[in-house]
Amino acid sequence: MGRTRLYRNGTLEAEGFPVADVSEHLKDPSAVVWFDMCEPTREELQEISEELGLHELAVEDVLQHKQRPKLDVYESHKFLNIYVAEFDPRTGRLDITEASAFITTHALVTVRNSERFSIDEVIRRWDESPSLAEHGVAFLVHGLLDYVVDSHFVAVEAIDEQIEALEETVFDERPVGPADQRRTFEVRKSLVTLRRVVMPMREVVNTLIRRNTEMGDGVMAPYFQDVYDQVLRATEWTESLRDLVGNIREAHLTMQSNRMNLIMKRVTSWAAIIAVPTMITGFYGQNIPFPGFGHAWGFWVSTAAIVVVSAVLYRSFRKRDWL
Repeated sequence: MGRTRLYRNGTLEAEGFPVADVSEHLKDPSAVVWFDMCEPTREELQEISEELGLHELAVEDVLQHKQRPKLDVYESHKFLNIYVAEFDPRTGRLDITEASAFITTHALVTVRNSERFSIDEVIRRWDESPSLAEHGVAFLVHGLLDYVVDSHFVAVEAIDEQIEALEETVFDERPVGPADQRRTFEVRKSLVTLRRVVMPMREVVNTLIRRNTEMGDGVMAPYFQDVYDQVLRATEWTESLRDLVGNIREAHLTMQSNRMNLIMKRVTSWAAIIAVPTMITGFYGQNIPFPGFGHAWGFWVSTAAIVVVSAVLYRSFRKRDWL
């Protein structure tokens, strides 16, 4: 059985009652009802649709998962699709959980696809502001959106901390290893996923405020405006982090290329120095007479040539910062 609550004249009167009693409670104009369904079947949704007069397209959207965050306005109700986000700092991965809501004049129906969408957190927000309960459905919707947007903000903040740790590896003398590259990829992937659920929320909240006078112009207006400001902050933060993590990736590649060039210069310089004694000893190793053949001074001349030319090359490469 789903979670249920009944508010009457701004006071919580009952909770945990059967969903079948919802229609009876809604006959009272002063009553506001909320009930929650987790992973409902098509038949259960059809029953609710008949009781509340929900549009068939809205019901289909609930059954078709992975919808984009949106707010659809129908004649008798509104349909809201939202996601909560949770970032795992250990793996760098973002977990998103989808939920939907049907908003009518006197009822709010939440439909969750998983228990990971913590409806207890939503209830806690409602219980923390009992004085706002007199504003009915607007009060319930605000608590729901506040939980969703807060999860986005917490995820963005956690990703920001991960990116700060990645920034320290850019100019580290230790080469960037596979673990750091993997973490950068996971964080960037999480940001892309988060952006897909954060960006549309700006339009969702804005539309909700403009299309409903109780939420946009009444006492609840400042509370919804606060949620909208949080959405803007999360959106702007996500965009800036997306650019930053791209810059970190490019910096990693640039630093890796610079290290490779430095290694190549050093290897080439030492190879040139080593080639000098190899060339001289190879020339004198020919089985033919040559100047100094059979004389001690020939050995000393070749040895001096090796030392002098190698020293000149080493000094020249050192001056160019190749060694």
